[in-house]
Amino acid sequence: MSDFTFTLSATDGMARRGRIDTARGEIHTPAFMPVGTVGTVKGMYPEQVRDTGADILLGNTYHLMLRPGAEQVAALGGLHVFMDWARPILTDSGGFQVMSLAKLRKLNEHGVTFRSHIDGSAHELTPERSVEIQTLLDSDIIMQLDECISLPAERKEMERAMELSLRWGQRSKDAFGKQPHRALFGINQGGDDAELRSRSAAGLKSIGFDGYAVGGLAVGEPQETMFRVLGEITPELPADKPRYLMGVGKPDDILGGIERGIDMFDCVHPTRAGRHGHAYTRFGVINLKNARHKDDPRPLDAASPNPNCRRFSRAYLHHLIRTEEMLGAMILSQVNLSYYQELVQGARTAIEAQSLTDYAAATRAQWAAGDLPAN
Repeated sequence: MSDFTFTLSATDGMARRGRIDTARGEIHTPAFMPVGTVGTVKGMYPEQVRDTGADILLGNTYHLMLRPGAEQVAALGGLHVFMDWARPILTDSGGFQVMSLAKLRKLNEHGVTFRSHIDGSAHELTPERSVEIQTLLDSDIIMQLDECISLPAERKEMERAMELSLRWGQRSKDAFGKQPHRALFGINQGGDDAELRSRSAAGLKSIGFDGYAVGGLAVGEPQETMFRVLGEITPELPADKPRYLMGVGKPDDILGGIERGIDMFDCVHPTRAGRHGHAYTRFGVINLKNARHKDDPRPLDAASPNPNCRRFSRAYLHHLIRTEEMLGAMILSQVNLSYYQELVQGARTAIEAQSLTDYAAATRAQWAAGDLPAN
C-alpha cells in the first residue's frame, strides 16, 4: 500500500479540487509550493511559511548537490531535519538549473556534464544520479530528469528534447524502483507543439508515474501560448493523478492554470518580488519603491487576513525598501506568499461551490481596479 495517494473531491469545468496524502501530511489542491532553493524560503522561518497556509515546499537538487552536498544533507538527517520542515517536500531534478545556470555544460544520451556556476567544479547529472540525490535529500516527491529548452524553438529541437526526456523518464523510473513512502513524477515536454505534447503524454503514461508535471512552459513564450498548451494537454494526463505546472508563476498565471486543470504550482516569484519591493494583494501588485507611498499611512490591505498586511503603513514599507533594510524584504515575502495561498484557497472553495468562473472574474476585476489612491 502506497503512502502517496491523490483523491479528487470536486471539479468545475476543467478545474479540480483534491487532496494528496503523503507520509508527511496532506497537500490540499490546487496548491502553491513556496520555493526553498537551498534549504530555506528566503527571508522566512519555516513556521512562518507554514503559517501562510503552505502544505509543501520545493527544494532544488542542483543547488543542494553543489552546496552543501546531498551526502552531507543525508548524514545530517535529510532535508526535512536539516531545515526543520516536517511537512512534505518536492525536489526538482536539477535539469532546468543545469541548462540555465551551469557553465560549459555538455548533454548526451547518458546525461549532462557541467561545471558549477559557483566554483567551476565538474559534475555529472544523469537520471539515476538525480533520483539518488533526491532520495538522499529524503524528498517526498521526486522529479524525473528531463531536458527543458527555451521557447520559441525549432520543432526538430523540441522533438529531440521531448524524446530524450521520455527515455530519461524510463531510466528515472527504473532507478526509483519501489519506494511506497515517496512519489515519482514524470515531466511532459514538447514545447508549444500539440502533437509532440500528446506523444510525450502517451509515453509518460505507458511508463507510469505517481504524478505528471507539465514542463517547458513559462520559458519565454507568451501567456496565451502557455494557456493554449495547458488547455490541450491536461485532458491527456491521467485524471486520477496530480498535475503539476513547473515554475509558474504570477497570480494570473496560476489562476489560468487552475482553470485548465492544474493541481500544483511553484515559483520563486513571490519571494523575489518581495525582495524588490513589490507586494501582491487582492488589489494586484503594489510597487512600494514608488514615491507615492512615501507619506501614505494606509496599510497594504486593511481587510487582509494577513496581520502584516494590516500592521505596517505603506509609508513605513516604502522607507524599508528605499533604505534596503532586510525587514522590508522579509515582510513583503511573507505578504506575497500569504496572498498566493489566499488565491489558491479561494480557488479551492470556489471549485467546491461550482463558482470558479465567478471567483476568477471577480479576482481579475479587483486586480484591474487596483488599490484606492491615498486621500
